[in-house]
Amino acid sequence: MTTAATPEESLVAEVLTDAELPPGRWIGLMWVSDDPLADPGRYRACIAGFDRSGLWPVLIPHDPRFAATGEDWLTDRGRLAPAVHHVGNFDVAATLARWWDPFCCPDGTGCLRPYSAGFPGLAKKSQLRVDPLAEAGNTGSILVRRAPHRLGLVPVERPADVPAALGWTGMIKSTDEVAAVSAVLRSWEDRFGATLIVLGFDELELSVAAPPRNQNRSLVLAAEHRAFSLRSFSGQPGTLREYAAGLVHRRHWRFSWD
Repeated sequence: MTTAATPEESLVAEVLTDAELPPGRWIGLMWVSDDPLADPGRYRACIAGFDRSGLWPVLIPHDPRFAATGEDWLTDRGRLAPAVHHVGNFDVAATLARWWDPFCCPDGTGCLRPYSAGFPGLAKKSQLRVDPLAEAGNTGSILVRRAPHRLGLVPVERPADVPAALGWTGMIKSTDEVAAVSAVLRSWEDRFGATLIVLGFDELELSVAAPPRNQNRSLVLAAEHRAFSLRSFSGQPGTLREYAAGLVHRRHWRFSWD
């Protein structure tokens, strides 16, 4: 006798049309493949099916800390409470200003030039020239080819909401406001076509369809990046100007809180 599919299983079955999902299961609020993706095209297919399924695909990189904790990071024992309904309560400029730390430079505020102790505000919106979802599919497929990633599927209305929907704790060393993290990601989605594609133990990676096209705009964005993830900034040599130069036309952003 055939067992009827659960609503969750039926939802996952709707994601792909021309390819089958790899073996996997629901763990907490996310469907997760048992093994790394072998076919990069499956990631693109999941993105193509997002409008129908409401399941956003994220890539989960290999990390020995996952093995040490099992799947607790997706259960009540290892995550914060889901907080999607709080995301819209955050003013992104005010949130990043609150996270801005002017006291990490070895020479006062020298590494922050042309800025100083005050957060400079939000960067202007870039002109969107390519489809963000298509760009996300292409970038994600490249990452699948380069290194092993499991596939995760999360029921959300937009990719930025994944951390808040899961109660993700990857940024817990800096803040427990997971809804604020998703608020910033929403803003970057709207202004830069920046789309969440990788959800790691304590890292996020975004595909960027409309990166800044000149140094002046990338400088303000670099300040946003620094406020969002100080570890990502302080983990690389150079000043804010040098960091900003690397953001011009850059279509892949990575943040970590290790």
